Amino acid sequence: AREGGVITTFTFPRQKSGRRLCIADFFAPKESGKMDVFPMQAVTVGNSATEFAQKLFADNQYTDYLYFHGLAVQTAEAIAEWTHARIRRELGFGSEEPDNIRDMLAQRYRGSRYSFGYPACPEMSDQYKQLELLGSDRINLYMDESEQLYPEQSTTAIITYHPAAKYFTA
Repeated sequence: AREGGVITTFTFPRQKSGRRLCIADFFAPKESGKMDVFPMQAVTVGNSATEFAQKLFADNQYTDYLYFHGLAVQTAEAIAEWTHARIRRELGFGSEEPDNIRDMLAQRYRGSRYSFGYPACPEMSDQYKQLELLGSDRINLYMDESEQLYPEQSTTAIITYHPAAKYFTA
């Protein structure tokens, strides 16, 4: 919150069963008096990737289109994972990073990266707020009225760093 009050709010539902988790559980409550951080990220491969994919498709180069599109989407995901790892290091958890791909894929690191549209944060309209807070227009990243990110090869996330934070379903 700003000195004058709340900047914005997000909707994070609680699981109906199981551990009854909610993303908010991974942050210090206001009443605790503790200073906490709320890391977020927005990454994109950029509009040139979208334009090139569209050109391949228009030129009937469907195999090349499919391979390039997949590469661009996976590149955005890799940038997001790299950024998440950087956030963990900046928060002082670098020594807890896995040293092999198997542990990385098994999420044996501290915290989680939650994207809007998934069960832990299903309210897609909250992503508009996130993009505004991040100033995503600086990288020409936006969400249209149908709640799709553009450029297509982009992703956003809320980062948690609590040791118990793992992915979960609603």
